[in-house]
Amino acid sequence: MSDTTSGKGGLGGEYVKAIAVALLLALAVRTYVVQAFKIPSESMVATLLVGDHLLVDKLRYRIGDPQRGDIVVFRYPRNPETDFVKRIVGLPGETLEVVGETVYIDGAPLAEPYARWEPSPFSMGTAYRFPKTTVPAGSYFMMGDNRNASQDSRYWGALPRELMHGKAFLIHWSWDGEGWGVRWGRLGRLLE
Repeated sequence: MSDTTSGKGGLGGEYVKAIAVALLLALAVRTYVVQAFKIPSESMVATLLVGDHLLVDKLRYRIGDPQRGDIVVFRYPRNPETDFVKRIVGLPGETLEVVGETVYIDGAPLAEPYARWEPSPFSMGTAYRFPKTTVPAGSYFMMGDNRNASQDSRYWGALPRELMHGKAFLIHWSWDGEGWGVRWGRLGRLLE
């Protein structure tokens, strides 16, 4: 007669092993594959809203290079304990300039249907100018989609690749803190 609960550790030992394996797998997935992040600011409005929760593909940049237009979660260069989310606008070696509401890459205007230049007390409209700068090797020029409400590479410089967590690819949850409700239409939205 056999007893399935007998042997080393018994049934309790099997549960402990199963829980330990599940925790190790979850930690490995979070560290190397995918991680969740929350949007705390308006710098990416209307693409991302305050209260959106994102899934970030951490594996993509281990096997390939970041691309222009990618929405990236990264450690803020001036305080690596803080995470930021911005869009890649300039790639390593490119010359970038902003004149008015147009970004120029190597002298050619960049088509950016996602960019918003909302008027603000600090905006300069068509008089705005960010001087030509060359993006260093191994770094990327990051900008928020909501240009007049974004602290980005225009203020703290190009982002070294090693500070990137990964590419944001999905809104898995969205909470409207002002209206106290779920934004059902945003759940499961893939990011471009």
